[in-house]
Amino acid sequence: MVKKIDHVAIGVKNLDEALQLYEKLFGLKPSCIETIPAQGVKAAILPVGDGSELELLEPIDPQSGVGKFVEKSGGGIHHIAIEVDDVDKELDILAGKGVALIDKKGRPGLAGKVAFIHPKSMGGVLVELCQKV
Repeated sequence: MVKKIDHVAIGVKNLDEALQLYEKLFGLKPSCIETIPAQGVKAAILPVGDGSELELLEPIDPQSGVGKFVEKSGGGIHHIAIEVDDVDKELDILAGKGVALIDKKGRPGLAGKVAFIHPKSMGGVLVELCQKV
């Protein structure tokens, strides 16, 4: 079951510079900064308001999905994350509806347990399902 929009993820060329910009313009400070080698990124979470977040993603591997995205686009909105009760259950439901999935099972991510739906099934938008664990 969909609970809420959890975060909007933004690909950036340089995480430190992006963090300085968001703090200078909006007073936003990261609640965590973490390197996730399996996803080829260094990520920061910026809490916004009551329960919303921005996730800034700097590629550490140019061949990762975020690395290719930033190289091609120069950066910008990478994906939208939707919080659900049970990632694996949602994946099974979506697969049964013929939805193209990048992940068949949830995996560890900065937002908890995560999985991605292929943009071709979402009108061109990369959507992440996340489950707080």
